[in-house]
Amino acid sequence: MTKRLAATPLLNARLVGVLYVVMITAGVLAQNVVRPALVVRSDAAASAARIMESESLYRLGGAADLLLFAANVAVAALFYRLLAPAGRDLALLAAFFRLTFAAVAGANAVNHFAPLRLLGGDSSLAAFTPAQLQALAHLFARLQSTGHAVAIVFYGVSCLLTGYLVFRSTFLPRFLGVLLALGGIGYVVNSFAGFLSPPLASSLFPAILVPAGIAEVSLCLWLLVKGVNAQRWKELADATGTPTPLPPAAALELSAALPAR
Repeated sequence: MTKRLAATPLLNARLVGVLYVVMITAGVLAQNVVRPALVVRSDAAASAARIMESESLYRLGGAADLLLFAANVAVAALFYRLLAPAGRDLALLAAFFRLTFAAVAGANAVNHFAPLRLLGGDSSLAAFTPAQLQALAHLFARLQSTGHAVAIVFYGVSCLLTGYLVFRSTFLPRFLGVLLALGGIGYVVNSFAGFLSPPLASSLFPAILVPAGIAEVSLCLWLLVKGVNAQRWKELADATGTPTPLPPAAALELSAALPAR
């Protein structure tokens, strides 16, 4: 008989906390440091000059984004395992939305790296004038922002669902669930405001994303410092029929007893 071994809920919580540190750090670097410093909203020539003068920093911003998206894939799996006792179907749906965010945002990363190809002196682009290449590079850099806003819609829905699951879980504080749900709504509203009325989006940003920042930092710190109430998690898992992990010693004994493949 084959039995599935799983990490303890406390370990899952700690891992999510560590990954949130990675995601927050990478997100701040890419979205709040690199792009504002190097992409000038209405000046293609200035953007091109800054990108090429600070090419290593620009590449670092793109790499930070990719690290953020990869970490989200891991968080999707860990959160599903952690929150399944609070609602397996909703936990799976939240995981799908987070994975969709990672997929859309990962594909959008091509727009971030495109200016480097356009401005890098590629001989295949000799037919274009420098001004045309600068305009195209600026267009791709701006498209990256639009693609990011599209991806954030899926991320916001995932946060909303995750917040609801945290709220009803009983093994995590309810205030974290409320904050995370409000943050998710803020993400979605901010993106749709940008799509439907850019002036409205400008008036809302960045205040509308403050709850999201507070929520994710609070959740990260709680998971790192407190983790989860493992006893409450097990009680809810037993009540809902969620598979529970074995204690470490028992897991090792079972691993030794299983036939080698």
